[in-house]
Amino acid sequence: MNLPTNTALVIIDVQRAIDEAFWSQYGPRNNPAAEQTMAAVLQHWRETNRPIFHIRHDSVNADSTYAPGAETHGFKSEVMPRSDEVVIGKAANSAFINTSLEQILRDQGIDNLVMMGVITNNSVEATVRHAGNLGFTTYLIEDACFTFAFPDYSGTLRSAQDVHDMSLANMDGEYCQVIKAAQVLGV
Repeated sequence: MNLPTNTALVIIDVQRAIDEAFWSQYGPRNNPAAEQTMAAVLQHWRETNRPIFHIRHDSVNADSTYAPGAETHGFKSEVMPRSDEVVIGKAANSAFINTSLEQILRDQGIDNLVMMGVITNNSVEATVRHAGNLGFTTYLIEDACFTFAFPDYSGTLRSAQDVHDMSLANMDGEYCQVIKAAQVLGV
């Protein structure tokens, strides 16, 4: 996949909080190798000297595992930011709400975004939809995202893969293009 050199990588909420057991209360997550895939994409981005944005959820709920100061608030080791990479904290599901993300992207002339992170049907979907609505050409690496099993509105338990796939279907073709990591990595 041939992307412009100023295409930004946006990594959403890949923090240790996502490993807490309560996330799997309805069943296991999908894409168990997602963190390794994210690490490979991040390494590729670093090697090609492209812009990288790490999005960190900073919950306003003091009891949240995503609350600043909580042991689980930090980034997972696979995507640990370097000192020269931008980290943007957010308190809402979309990385564009009440943050500097859009302004920084506009100031740097970045029109193309590649996104990955967690949770597919929450902060990832909200951020992808927002990016699409703002006019960014957006790509979502589906195998560098994951979610968890969850009951639907009628109470039917859906597997993590079902939840993931429905979220991808909501986004693909309207807000983004859903892709695989191999397309970005050229393998």
